[in-house]
Amino acid sequence: MGVILQQEEDNVRVLRVEGILRKSEFDAVIKPEAEQWGPQTRVRLLVLAEGFQGWERSEEWGDISFILKYGDRIDRIAIVADQKWETELLIFAAAGLRRAPVKFFPLRQIGSARAWLREKG
Repeated sequence: MGVILQQEEDNVRVLRVEGILRKSEFDAVIKPEAEQWGPQTRVRLLVLAEGFQGWERSEEWGDISFILKYGDRIDRIAIVADQKWETELLIFAAAGLRRAPVKFFPLRQIGSARAWLREKG
């Protein structure tokens, strides 16, 4: 299936990822959305990685231009996935390297992830 991005509420975006994540699919979905964000836009991102099976092998994943250009417009990132992907998905989201907090939630805690995204701060 790949990647789908949906808007919820005002500033919440839901990124659904299934199967093998391909850089071309990821870019085709996320970049057009981000290009619409103005300088004052602040987005909270919920990544739902149900059925996620990893990434395609590609050197293109090393491109950090998206984070450099749009990273300051993302206020929080909640990642919901199978526990076995926690470390890899946190690294992929650049947890600890961006100003926005990034938090992982197991699949059964989607409600907690949504609540955390809505918190102030």
